[in-house]
Amino acid sequence: MGGSAPALQREAPGDRVLSEPARRLMDAALELFYQQGALATTVREITQACGLTPGALYNHFASKEELLYTLVWDLHVRLERRVESAQAECAGDPVAELCAIVRTYVDVHSHRREGSRVANREYTLLTGERLREIVAIRRRMRDRLVAVLEAGERQGYFDLGCASPTLTAIAILDMCIHISEWFRTEGPLSSAELGDRYVEMALRVAGARPVRGPQSD
Repeated sequence: MGGSAPALQREAPGDRVLSEPARRLMDAALELFYQQGALATTVREITQACGLTPGALYNHFASKEELLYTLVWDLHVRLERRVESAQAECAGDPVAELCAIVRTYVDVHSHRREGSRVANREYTLLTGERLREIVAIRRRMRDRLVAVLEAGERQGYFDLGCASPTLTAIAILDMCIHISEWFRTEGPLSSAELGDRYVEMALRVAGARPVRGPQSD
């Protein structure tokens, strides 16, 4: 099946309908966490940024950590669901699946830079079950690509050489994740053009065998 994974059929504590004030708190927290980090951001700063009283946060979240968890969970699951959808459209073709995953990562990490940076930097501040849940999502996304690479190698599309599928998947995803650290919309490449470049690099990392087109006379 080219590394296709089962459809997502799960709920988590963060998967809930949020009230308008709760969304305002999340939006304010995202901006502040992006600018100065979650550790340095106080509850008072978050509530002031969205025009609420200091105690208002606790009407919607038990703590600043629960707010951070809900924000990080939402960002991770949105990415996972987009990756799943993109991969499903070309299921059974490992090369196309690899390209779809990479393009999705590039699109998300270039268009949602603030959220991506917060999700990737601040999740380590979570503790206990909340941290374990985010780590599990990240591993699922990595393993999804690992399965694609393994299928592609079995079918002769990829040649990973001495690198393991897991190491190759980590290298490909890490280079996509770090786009959020430097990409600018006013730069020389659009997000779509960057996606083309990253797909080409990912195929090289995976040792994709060249596909010969029709030969001209």
